[in-house]
Amino acid sequence: MRFTASTLFLFLAFSLSQAQEKQVRLIFAGDAMQHLPQIRAAQTPDGYNYDSCFYLLKEKIASADIACVNFETTLAGKPYSGYPQFSAPDEFASGLKDAGFDIFFLANNHVVDKGRRGVERTLGVLDSIGIKHTGVFRSKDFRALNYPLMVIKNGIRIAFLNYTYDTNGLPVTAPHMVNVIDTLQMKSDLRLTQLYNPDIVIANMHWGDEYVTRPNAEQKRLASFLFRNGVRIIIGNHPHVVQPLAKNKTNNEIETVVYYSLGNFVSNQQKINTDGGAMAEIVIHMADDNSPVKIISCSYSLIWVRKHTENGKLKYTVIPVEEHKKKAIPELTPEEWQKMNIFATKADQLIGSF
Repeated sequence: MRFTASTLFLFLAFSLSQAQEKQVRLIFAGDAMQHLPQIRAAQTPDGYNYDSCFYLLKEKIASADIACVNFETTLAGKPYSGYPQFSAPDEFASGLKDAGFDIFFLANNHVVDKGRRGVERTLGVLDSIGIKHTGVFRSKDFRALNYPLMVIKNGIRIAFLNYTYDTNGLPVTAPHMVNVIDTLQMKSDLRLTQLYNPDIVIANMHWGDEYVTRPNAEQKRLASFLFRNGVRIIIGNHPHVVQPLAKNKTNNEIETVVYYSLGNFVSNQQKINTDGGAMAEIVIHMADDNSPVKIISCSYSLIWVRKHTENGKLKYTVIPVEEHKKKAIPELTPEEWQKMNIFATKADQLIGSF
């Protein structure tokens, strides 16, 4: 086949326009916690291993271009501890990385549970295994150099912000810094963020009332504040239960979206609504270098934490609910199926209630 000059021009122009298209698929998971029974369950003769906890999610997480998780513990070293002041084995962070997570959000109410040493060691371990993180910093200078967290993926410039409502009243020892919710500081941060010329700004917020399935007035007020100041996607954590997803649309296009709470990603909590959570799944797209980012889709998938005994040893496995329903995985007992379905039915109702 012979190409005319005009045909070749059109072909090259089409190829160039296609090459300029950019798309990023993001996944966000909720609170990743380590209560003492979980730590004991992960113990092996040689240390700690979390492969059996996350293996069912590896394919889904790997399908994302960027996968993020709310890391709600410290890596303060031994002795390990759960609630109320957490310190998890380093292998917990490695297990999340091996599962496919790229970014850890650290600004939460437990980040200074183990004081200055806990903060310093947590940051050091995450750096040593190559995990990007934000929300907590070694010093004011570190914050100035590394905040917001800027990530360029598939040609799209994404700014990540992270704040917590408090640190359980525990002091943040100098020179460390923890991003606490303060609208004056946040407004200043957002002005600075625009100097980095991001294509989209995403905020991870540790907020809300524990075990309450509806966003409170403060969450709604802060969401409006963030949207007015340039944030387009908000991911919420802390309540340990899922809360609604709210989209703002113009001409049938998604302008902004807030997931008020993703609930628990992994924990030992078992009471109603706390034995699982949601994973936010968002696709953003740019037609070319000169076009604005569009939020193509914002959906979610549910996960449920199976707590069971195998060969006399306690085990935790995070289960993708829909995949297990489709495949009817036989190892779940009738009681476990019932628990998972009760959680999933209620979670679907809560997330879609706005």
